[in-house]
Amino acid sequence: MFDIYTIIFLALAVFIFLRLRSVLGQRTGRERPPYDPYSSARDAMRPAPGDKVVALPGRAPDTQKSSEPAEPVDRWKGIAENGSALASGLDAIAREDKSFDPKHFVTGSRAAYDMIVTAFAAGDRRQLKNLLGREVYDGFEAAIKEREQRGETVESRFVAIDKADLTGAELRGKTAQVTVRFHSQLISVTRDKQGAVIDGNPDKVTDVTDVWTFARDITSRDPNWKLVATEAGQ
Repeated sequence: MFDIYTIIFLALAVFIFLRLRSVLGQRTGRERPPYDPYSSARDAMRPAPGDKVVALPGRAPDTQKSSEPAEPVDRWKGIAENGSALASGLDAIAREDKSFDPKHFVTGSRAAYDMIVTAFAAGDRRQLKNLLGREVYDGFEAAIKEREQRGETVESRFVAIDKADLTGAELRGKTAQVTVRFHSQLISVTRDKQGAVIDGNPDKVTDVTDVWTFARDITSRDPNWKLVATEAGQ
């Protein structure tokens, strides 16, 4: 015989079993598998048959290669007009010398112009050798030598370099050449042995225009440009 407590526990167990069955239901073999939060990611990463492109989750596969940005039409804006000979020359130099920057070149040419004029007036041959091509140096050195033989001295001082404009550019083989027109204000005077003024005026500012051509071998490790031609501008 079962005691009263055993009967109570059996009744309670049956009650709990029936409640769980009503909530959870019965397995029929058609149940959906448990939800897998990563299944969509795996499906996206799984390539289709014959497809060699693997798409990352949340990213659509690339449909076409990104094209490189076209070269800006106004790349020499403020320096050369589109389609001009100057622009074509700058293009040719820039294609072969990736470090070439016309704006930096103009800044450097202004500094070189100042140094060369000052060095010539002082007869500083060492400075000139670093800045001039061989033929131009020979001409400057000959003028300095004649001046020294006559006992003359030159005093030159820049008041301002008003403008420095590129007027020409070309690539000759591996040599790049760029021409600059300088507009400056200069005080220059030449004195004889006794110190008397024989040319110029120490109290007068003169407007000067020079057209200089600089050159550089673009295959050289030396980044410096040298003056290879000079002429008086209009």
